[in-house]
Formats: sequence, C-alpha cells, structure tokens
Amino acid sequence: MTEQRLAQDPRRRIPRTDDLLALPEVAAARSRLSEAVLRETVRRAQDRARSGQIAPDDVAPALVADLAARSATSLRPVLNATGVVVHTNLGRAPLSEAAVQALVTAGGYVDVELDLASGVRSRRGAGTREALLAALPEAEDALVVNNGAAALVLATTALGAGREVIVSRGEFVEIGAGFRLSDLIASTGARLREVGTTNRTHLADYADAVGPDTGCLLKVHPSNFRVSGFTAAVPVAGLRDLALERGVPLVVDVGSGLLRHDPALPQEPDLASALADGADVVIASGDKLLGGPQAGLLLGRAEVIQRLARHPLARAVRADKLSLAALEATLVGGPAPVARSLHADPGRLLERTETLARDLARGGAATVVPHDGRVGGGGAPGVPLPGWAVRLPEAVAPLLRAGDPAVLPRVHDGACLVDLRCVPESRDEALTAAVRSALDALGGDS
Repeated sequence: MTEQRLAQDPRRRIPRTDDLLALPEVAAARSRLSEAVLRETVRRAQDRARSGQIAPDDVAPALVADLAARSATSLRPVLNATGVVVHTNLGRAPLSEAAVQALVTAGGYVDVELDLASGVRSRRGAGTREALLAALPEAEDALVVNNGAAALVLATTALGAGREVIVSRGEFVEIGAGFRLSDLIASTGARLREVGTTNRTHLADYADAVGPDTGCLLKVHPSNFRVSGFTAAVPVAGLRDLALERGVPLVVDVGSGLLRHDPALPQEPDLASALADGADVVIASGDKLLGGPQAGLLLGRAEVIQRLARHPLARAVRADKLSLAALEATLVGGPAPVARSLHADPGRLLERTETLARDLARGGAATVVPHDGRVGGGGAPGVPLPGWAVRLPEAVAPLLRAGDPAVLPRVHDGACLVDLRCVPESRDEALTAAVRSALDALGGDS
C-alpha cells in the first residue's frame, strides 16, 4: 500500500534537474545568466511544485517564464514622472543615446590608455580630455575622476594636506546622505579655516586669514540651499587678485556641471565663467546639469591640474573606461535628456498632459493641474520649472511604483501627480498603459 501511494504521489512527476537544464530556453539563457543562477531558478520552480503551488507539468513552463523575466541586474527601469530632472534616487542624469552606445563600445577592449599607432602607453582617457577642452577652451588642462566629492578631496589633498583650506562660513555645506564639507576636508589631512559669517563674508576676511600655512582658497557653490536678505559674498573674480598676490591656488567648486550660463537658470554658476574669472581649478559633477555619467571634473591651469594628476590619490579616484566613454559621448554627441527636460516646450508639455488626462478620463479621476518641476540634484535650488501634471488619487502612487514599467509620480497634498517633463515622448503610450492599469487595479480593490 505504501509503495502504491508513493507511485501515485504527483511530486514524483516533477522534472529532474538535468532535464530542466537541458531545455533549449535554459541553454539560451546561459549567455546572460550564470550557471548558479540557472540552477537556483530551476530549484525554485521545483520547490513550487513540491509545495503544491503549481502542478508538476507546469514546472518547465514556469521555469521558462521565470528565466524570461530574470535580468542580470536588480536595477529596474523607471519612468520619472516627478518633474525633478536630476533625480538622485533615480541615478541622477539619464544618458543620451550617444552615451549609451559609447558604454556598449567601451564594454569590450578599447584603447583607453594606449596609442594604437605606436603601440605604447598613452594618457588615460585622452579623447575625453580633448572633448572637455574643446567644450571649455577657457581651461588649459582637464582631469576626470570618479565623482564630484572625489574631485574636491583630490584638489584639497594635493594643495592643502597639512595646511589650511580657507572657506567662507556661508559656503560650509552639507550634501546628500549627511556628508559635510568639513568631513571631506578633514579626510584629506588639511585644516579647514572658516572666515566671515553665515550670511556675510568679505574680501578682507579672506585676506586676513591667508598666511604661511594657507594651502588654497576654496569657494563652494551652496547648491542645495539659498541664503537671502542681508547677505554678502565674494565672487570668483574678487578672489582672483588676492590669490595671485599671495601666491595661493584658488579652487572653485561649482557643483552641478553647467558648462556655460543658461538663461533658464540665471543664478546657477557655470564652469566657463569661473575659469574666465580666474579660478586655478574648477570642480563640477558630470552627472547633473551636464547630463552625463557620474564623474568629477577638474579643469583649470595646466600646472595645477598636472600637479593633481601626479598625486598618488589620483590613481585611487580615477574614472573607469565606461565613465570616460559616456562622458566624451555626452560632450560630443546629441542633446542629453537633461537639457531636453530643462528646456521642454511648454505648449507641447501641456498638449501631452491633456492627452494623458483624456485617455484616462473616468468620472473626473484625472485632471490637469499646474505643476512646477525642479532641477534637482542640488542644482538651482528654489528655481521653478513651470509645467503641468495629471492629478490622480493618492492611492494610485504605490500601484504605479510597483507596476511594469515602474512609474515614479510625485505624492503631494493628498494627490498623486504625474508630470511628463522627464518622460521621453516615445514612452507616452507605455506611461498611459501603466497609469490605466493602476487605476483599474485601484477600482478593483475599492
């Protein structure tokens, strides 16, 4: 009787591991997934049958479906419907088509540090350096490291380790995730010398502080906040003569990577102006307003840039081939998505928003409301980007985030706001389908 029951146990019909691994779909998946992942996916499908969640005959189809949905990365694409252009939690700047293609090219062997004509070692990322200097001829030389904080650490280490770095108290900033300027500078072995007050710093404050122990003057753009009212600050041009007179380097961290003045962001500092005003080194991020990959940019006088490049820390913070390739393509390729989102045509934005609302019309659940976007990423704090959004019930937001494709809206004032500023127009149909699916799910739950 026991043998008869065993023979009738449906679990005995669960396909063997070797048979499942021999399926054509599994063999095809070997080009993108490791053997360990394949075996684990097989085991999970078998376990579902052992626990009665699926029938033994459904193990193979379930395995094939799981592999089709399995990616080699845990990162999921997201449609950014917040209206925040440089969204730190979504990876900051989305790359241009040219930059994406450059990443694919750089994924193989490339001449990142080799002169193919002579066969000898060359300067790393020479093409990226040339692209930066072509974009900013005000600079004599350029260096790329892995992010903006690393650029600041390298500059202050090479110029100020064991000495003083002079900075205004009004520029004593804390950036994301609790990282403070004081902590970064302290890690370099330099001593931070604060001058002036939170709201007012004068040239005399810098002049009184400069002495034999001064490593450099540091001017930092307070990118994620703004002080208004009774204020005073010394511009880059105002510090240039003092730096020359006292023989100390002037380092300017403009932060967001705006290459040249943009009328849409009148208060945002740009690299070209800082260089023209006499900075010895200008620092910026590549993955903000420049619209490229994560990178730290250092541009300025050749003598100072080469001094930074020779410092041992430069090796520890150097950019990899993927970042160098994507950065070069951002500079020489077509418009980056960040630029398109910042300068989106208001009329077209309204037209797209109204179309989405009409397509979703169901008893007034979707309405068009004015909505100001934001630059984000610490760029142009407080500067609105006038636009519109589709207003939906707040309960739709978690359904959108969990959908396919995932959509991140803005939740504000008891509503879910869907802003199309940062959504590529080619994805409008996918966005509409995702929102409609979320509304249907919400209706089914109510």
